[in-house]
Amino acid sequence: MRFTGKTCIVTGGGSGIGRATALQMAREGGSLVVVDLRLQAAQATVDAIHAAGGTAIAAECDVGNATQVQAAVDAAVKAFTAIHVIVNDAAMMTFTPILDIAEADFFKVIATNLGSVFLFSKYGAAHMPPGSAIVNLSSVHAHATTENVVPYASSKGAIEAFTRGFSLEMMQRKIRVNAVAPGAVDTPMLWDNPNVKSGAEKITGAVGTPEDLAAAICFLASDDGAFVNGTTLLADGGRLAGLP
Repeated sequence: MRFTGKTCIVTGGGSGIGRATALQMAREGGSLVVVDLRLQAAQATVDAIHAAGGTAIAAECDVGNATQVQAAVDAAVKAFTAIHVIVNDAAMMTFTPILDIAEADFFKVIATNLGSVFLFSKYGAAHMPPGSAIVNLSSVHAHATTENVVPYASSKGAIEAFTRGFSLEMMQRKIRVNAVAPGAVDTPMLWDNPNVKSGAEKITGAVGTPEDLAAAICFLASDDGAFVNGTTLLADGGRLAGLP
């Protein structure tokens, strides 16, 4: 029960990797704050946690909005006093070439994917005692990408740089900061990707489950990962290794 006595915030917790992570942490004794843009999705995860005998609350939040992020953090502290784990999973993609994409759409991706990591780190860390952990979700697209997803790939590369730098700033406070870079994972974000549908992006090798990624995230968020800090764990089933 690695998360007994710990409060865990999971963004994007209404579906996919975020939902699987929230469920796993709850099964291991954590008190969950499930954050999602869609309150109904967040509440569905909370209901599943409650049905299994766990503890959780839902928080509706646009993770790129500072005011809403602060409100979600405040709700976590009000309900559970402190925060011990933050998992920054919420993300979005666009599929438009840079020469054609609207400026607002580009910066929306950056705000949602990278801005959310900054905001939850900035406002959440103040309530995190020594021994706490932050896990940010990157992607194989930070290392090898395809056309028409430049905003997404850029945000994920920046998340890894943010993770390295912020881990240094948190060392004195004994708060670890790491990232996980998933490969192909069986979620709607993968199968609804127009590049995948058209064949422009080939899905070769293993396709992971959300639970596979939850296991990696929970390792880094728990005391099992106590000696891992400032790094990105590649959890891609060997996808990058198989690229030419």
